[in-house]
Formats: sequence, C-alpha cells, structure tokens
Amino acid sequence: MLTRRLALALLAAASALPAAALAQASAKTSATDPAALLTRLYKAAAKDNAGGAFVNNAKERAKYLSTSFAALWSKAEAKVPDGEIGPIDFDPVSNSQDPDIKSFVIKTESQDDAHATLAVALIGSQRRKVAADSVIRYDLVRDGTSWRIDDIRGSVEGQPWSVRQMLEASLKN
Repeated sequence: MLTRRLALALLAAASALPAAALAQASAKTSATDPAALLTRLYKAAAKDNAGGAFVNNAKERAKYLSTSFAALWSKAEAKVPDGEIGPIDFDPVSNSQDPDIKSFVIKTESQDDAHATLAVALIGSQRRKVAADSVIRYDLVRDGTSWRIDDIRGSVEGQPWSVRQMLEASLKN
C-alpha cells in the first residue's frame, strides 16, 4: 500500500512539473517576444470583433502602450472639448470604423534588444480596395522588461498614417 501511495505521489508531482514549466515559458516568451503582445491583442480582437477597444481607455492603454505613447495619447485627449470626437476617430488596430478581423498573420520586420517593428496582415470578411490597407505596422520598444507599442501605422487608400503623428498634430491645433 505504501508503494502504491508513493507511486501516485510521484506521478502527481511529475505531471505538475510540465504545467509549471509551461507557465514559466509562456511568461518568459511574453517578455522576450514582441509578437506575443500583438498575438494576445489580435486574438481578443478576432474573437470579439472589438478591434482595439483598449485604446479607448487610459488604464487599458497603459497595459499595451509605451509610457511616452500613452502620455501623448492622454495629453491629446485632454485637449478635446467635452462631447467632441478625439484625434483618433477610427480603430487603428483594425484600420477601420467597424472592426472585421477574422484572422491575422504577424511578421517581424526588424528587431534588436530595444526596438522592434512588426507587421500584422489582417484577413476580414471583406477585401480592401488597396491591399496595403490590410497591413498594420507596430513600432515597439522595451519598457522595462516588457515590450510596449510606441506607434501604430497603416494606410487608407494607400495614403500612410501614424497614430503618433496624428496625436502630435492634434496638439499643435
């Protein structure tokens, strides 16, 4: 009987090890892999077709954006009169007014220890007139031990836009 209990205890302990190691590896991947941040963001967006709902809430933005980008966004929003639409009047995560993300592909375009640029190709139920409009680029920076978004860039009808540039321009008006 003692042998059976010992065998069951060893089996239980051995099965817990892979789960703990997997959790540690997942946490480590999020900190070392900039694509992990965007994967988490786009999985939620594709599931709920909510796009970048995080950009509408300063507390949520702090989870995803670099300190400087979040501060710029808050400063630009603070300048908007009550009842008016802010400087970002579309969903930059889906590059649309009405998010339609069925799936996505993330590609690292460049990366070093402190900066990364990733492109997210979106697949929705409707084809876009200009194929480039389906690609959103993210400039990420290391913010402490985590990767954070420092700009979001894309195009509309082939004309480039940058959220950072739009926010900066809104402060000049």
